[in-house]
Amino acid sequence: MQNNGNILTTRDVNLHYGESQALIDVSISIPKNRVTALIGPSGCGKSTLLRCFNRMNDLVANARITGEILFEGTNITGPETDVVELRKKIGMVFQKPNPFPASIYDNIAYGPRVHGTRDRKKLDAIVEGSLKKAALWDEVKDRLHESAMGLSGGQQQRLCIARTLAVEPEIILMDEPCSALDPIATAKIEDLIDELKKNYTVIIVTHNMQQAARVSDYTGFMYLGKMIEFGETVQIFESPQEEMTNNYITGRFG
Repeated sequence: MQNNGNILTTRDVNLHYGESQALIDVSISIPKNRVTALIGPSGCGKSTLLRCFNRMNDLVANARITGEILFEGTNITGPETDVVELRKKIGMVFQKPNPFPASIYDNIAYGPRVHGTRDRKKLDAIVEGSLKKAALWDEVKDRLHESAMGLSGGQQQRLCIARTLAVEPEIILMDEPCSALDPIATAKIEDLIDELKKNYTVIIVTHNMQQAARVSDYTGFMYLGKMIEFGETVQIFESPQEEMTNNYITGRFG
């Protein structure tokens, strides 16, 4: 499978929460404009690794990271990294939809306003464009100034994706984005992920192996803080190189 080069590379990343080690020597390269899934049992380090990519672990008081995370060739783990700018380029969608208690319009316009966009016409265009990219525009275009809290769970999650897109990221991190959704809403998010990779790099943490097989081009299997195996999704699911990967995928543990 051809890719357009790697957008994100980790080299010997270790992460400790106090005395406890959550990541052990993780080294992978994430291809650009592809969907990469991180799978593995609960507590294996998937979400911790995802949060390293936009420095969300900074918010945990006793978190300590070593190694390198290169975003387009620049190590983002150092103190000189502008974390606000980094999170603009590497956006995040969480497990539970978390719209702001504000209008649909203001949810989307929030990020651009924070980054200095004040022009109403420009904001209108960003809101419409982001909602269209998130496959939500047709459902909400007549109620932009109503509360986002009135949307269904699936619509709220697509709103959160649109909110992430509004600041023009390069990478979208998704931490189990469908775990709180019903099968129909899940299918819409999966279709959306497939569409998004044309313009963005998507990294998704999922407990659902069928979902990983459906939506991703590359898969990393993690266990006890280690990256056991990383490769093209077809290879990981059809001919894993590691016995542990095979045991997890065939349901022998996990």
